[in-house]
Amino acid sequence: MLDAEFESWFAAEVAALPSVIAVALGGSRARGEHRPDSDWDFALYYRGHFDPDVVRARGWPGEISEVGGWGGGVMNGGGWLEIDGRHVDLHYRDLDEVTHWLTEAQAGRFEKQFLMFYLAGIPTYVVAAELAINRVLAGTLPRPEYPAALRESAARRWHHDAQLSLSYQPANDPVVAIGNVSRALLEEAHSRVAARGIWVTNEKRLVARAGLDGVADLLRTGPVSDYVEAATAAIKSR
Repeated sequence: MLDAEFESWFAAEVAALPSVIAVALGGSRARGEHRPDSDWDFALYYRGHFDPDVVRARGWPGEISEVGGWGGGVMNGGGWLEIDGRHVDLHYRDLDEVTHWLTEAQAGRFEKQFLMFYLAGIPTYVVAAELAINRVLAGTLPRPEYPAALRESAARRWHHDAQLSLSYQPANDPVVAIGNVSRALLEEAHSRVAARGIWVTNEKRLVARAGLDGVADLLRTGPVSDYVEAATAAIKSR
């Protein structure tokens, strides 16, 4: 199948599953920034009970988690599939929970949750960001603007957390020290994009989007001490 045919076919297959309300395409393909070999990121939005066995019954090769199988919270499970020669990531989204976190974001409130592959943690407003950024293929979903209250609260909180992370650099443990500097840089990046009202869904390229790529480049081009010094200066300059 051509990409356009695959997109429509898979969205229709998922939309037909019990409890599914809508299907959306995310990631680089939704933004038009993909390469030919880029993954396909789909989100299925359901209401009420969702049984992953209905996905398994389709017989698609890959790994399918239970609801909550990716640690719970806003990222509550999904599947890694190989379909028609394509790598497909399928994400479960409980529409009632998504609506809750969107309402919280509109009031300027959010939580940070621990999740594998996220160094600084994942803010609960990412599900609102997905609604704003992803391309709806089946059903209907809200498309929120970036809330003014969240711009203020997220910018303030992430910057505060960056300062705290930066403050803990034990001299006798360089792994912890450099880890906290990198976490602080990501937190500062979150703060800066939030202040500009830019939705983000993950940490990839977040530092560059915040205009801090010159600091990150020092990890490749110079001694670690230069990176630490530049990150410290960037965070303390705000």
